[in-house]
Amino acid sequence: MLYYLYEYLTDHGIHVPGLGMLKYISFRAGMAVLFSLIIALVYGKRVINYLRTKQMGELVRDLGLDGQKQKEGTPTMGGLIIILATIIPVLLFTRIANVYIVLLLVSMFWMGAIGFLDDYLKKIKKNKDGLSGKFKIVGQVGLGLIVGITMYFHPDITVKRKYADAKVVNRNNVEQNFMPTEKITVSTVPFAKNNEFDYSGILFWMNEKDAHEWAWIVFIPIVIFIVTAVSNGANITDGIDGLAAGTSAIILLTLALFAYLSGNIIFADYLNIMFLPNMGETTIFAVAMVGAVIGFFWYNTYPAQVFMGDTGSLMLGGVIAVLAIILRKELLIPVLCGIFLIENLSVMLQVIVFKYRKRKYGLEYAQNNRLFKMSPLHHHYQKDGFHESKIVNRMIIIGVILAIVCLITLKMR
Repeated sequence: MLYYLYEYLTDHGIHVPGLGMLKYISFRAGMAVLFSLIIALVYGKRVINYLRTKQMGELVRDLGLDGQKQKEGTPTMGGLIIILATIIPVLLFTRIANVYIVLLLVSMFWMGAIGFLDDYLKKIKKNKDGLSGKFKIVGQVGLGLIVGITMYFHPDITVKRKYADAKVVNRNNVEQNFMPTEKITVSTVPFAKNNEFDYSGILFWMNEKDAHEWAWIVFIPIVIFIVTAVSNGANITDGIDGLAAGTSAIILLTLALFAYLSGNIIFADYLNIMFLPNMGETTIFAVAMVGAVIGFFWYNTYPAQVFMGDTGSLMLGGVIAVLAIILRKELLIPVLCGIFLIENLSVMLQVIVFKYRKRKYGLEYAQNNRLFKMSPLHHHYQKDGFHESKIVNRMIIIGVILAIVCLITLKMR
């Protein structure tokens, strides 16, 4: 909004001192993270008090964990703080008509609405099961369809790839080092020298032209799977104070850096990565959400004054998935979102092993010989006697290590 004001005044010959800073993405990103952090810190307490007056307290199931019952009554739906603190600076500092910004806003509100409905049914309607799992899946698939179709068909979503080393290019003009703009379903393969993967290559039995034309058959289902998997992973990770918020902040900050580098043709040339036109604006969205999550984290650290609920966890997972997809970094998700992955896998393995042992050795044996003492994995460590603050801190450290590994892939090819 402010960027458009700057453009309007400049076009009419009106020059306001300092307003020219708005043309720089770095300045707008800095202002966005500052605004979002302040909004979350200042108004977060008011939102918590409001949720408390509306009796939006968490109903805690007795899982036999230390300190668990003390959390009963803690306000949930704290994801509203993150959404509020993100949307205001995004509206102020981004070029809101940018297709990537629109896509991220749709993702935030779409998944936030699904999570909100689940929390609403649990807390207001006293339905302990909340929104049915199949309806959550339908919502996640719906978002995946929106993202996949937009990515494939929208004319503004393009890439510019660098010429191969053997090509003769003009080193004095960075833009001439890149091929013409392409509308292509290509992604980045980490740790590989020729690190571009085209989804049309999966349709190997077709000729090249037909494969590119029908690549959406492969691309859109993969987008749906990624959105569903990451949003569920974030939802499962949100089980102890500060874990989902802390790990999400690291992931979002890493993706913000990728967005800034990929959206700047000079950095893209230097790092030998794809240049993504119009991508720089997403840096502002990503860092705004980082500020919002950190502000929420202030109230969510142990002992938590508020829980994010499905309103926050499903929304964060959905936005992270969409950010990775539009940045062509979805193949990095297993590393970058490693905490989400192991939490997801721990639940799946627990169920698979239990069913196998029940079938082979009987119910009693299966109950007494579970793979983990409890799933997801953070509950296993709680059962092992670790305090939840120690579990969260160590998982955040692991998250930082995984983020560094992902950033190293920029040069390690």
